[in-house]
Amino acid sequence: CHLIHYLRLSHHLIVLNYLICTFDKLKSVSSEDIKITDAVFDGVEVRVFEPPARGDESLKRSVVYIHGGGWALASARTSLYNNLCRIMAESLNAVVVSVEYRLVPEVCFPEQYHDALRATKHFLQPDVLAEYSVDPSRIAISGDSAGGNLAAAVCQQLSKDEGLTVRPKLQALIYPVLQAFDFNTPSYQQNMNMPVLPRYVMINYWIDYFNGNYDLAHALLINNHTALDVGQALSFRGRLNWTSLLPSSFKKNYKPVVQTTGTAEVIQKMPALLDVRAVPLLADDETLRAQPKTYMLTCENDVLRDDGAMYAKRLENAGVDVTLDHFHDCFHGCMIFTVWPTDFSAGVQTRNSYIKWLEENL
Repeated sequence: CHLIHYLRLSHHLIVLNYLICTFDKLKSVSSEDIKITDAVFDGVEVRVFEPPARGDESLKRSVVYIHGGGWALASARTSLYNNLCRIMAESLNAVVVSVEYRLVPEVCFPEQYHDALRATKHFLQPDVLAEYSVDPSRIAISGDSAGGNLAAAVCQQLSKDEGLTVRPKLQALIYPVLQAFDFNTPSYQQNMNMPVLPRYVMINYWIDYFNGNYDLAHALLINNHTALDVGQALSFRGRLNWTSLLPSSFKKNYKPVVQTTGTAEVIQKMPALLDVRAVPLLADDETLRAQPKTYMLTCENDVLRDDGAMYAKRLENAGVDVTLDHFHDCFHGCMIFTVWPTDFSAGVQTRNSYIKWLEENL
């Protein structure tokens, strides 16, 4: 993929995603238990999973699900996410809407965010909910990794939209990526070379999302973009102080990396690094107080572990009811790996815990 990119034949992410989807994409074939249809919500493609009607209830609960993949890879139609959403619909007897937002490099921030927001707001319209027989008081917004980022950002925006008559009851975030302020949190230091999502790969995903230049990667890696002399970052520093937001079991013996002098041009070239629509962890306390009851799943062997833990703590400090579900022996992305040949026990364990929380709270 990188060779094709180097030869300027195509972008490496386009090639990689083409390979993933070519070998893995499923047709929208419904099973006896779950009806699967593809639809368009306000210009955004979605895949809808509907369980059969039961005689003992007229309305169903629902989950709007936003898939991961670094804002650049995967699809609601791949077998991994198709399988996850099917099992959610079956286990919860819920209507699951899986959002097929556009990807990098076709579009960059904020278009992925706009797609997720538009599709969700369309679904939350009372007439659309009625069409799918969904209870307006039992809707969750959920997503994993980059999808967890979009889910958190969408929830924050929905809480500010005074025109909405229906808002989500819950948000459920699975190892979400929530900040690009500090790439030296304890989990970034501990897991910098961990397979599936090494630190340099996550930094490159951010650069791609913001349509930036890879030449800026090193400055991001050493936190030059948020040094003490970078004025744009000063007002956000207190919102991401991991020394006070993380438990000692996460902090271990790691030390903060705070540069005295840095590279202000990084923020100038990629101002979205401090845009709360892209980095929900930097939201103010007033916004956090308006968030719904929250489930946060984190994994020990994951650079993003501390993103989720810090957001959970900030939400808790703001008065939100939060469940932090931490898995000591699991890794980033594990929850979707439940289909042969990548049917891992870590995937089943995390998926079951996630669905159990939704079953008990939605």
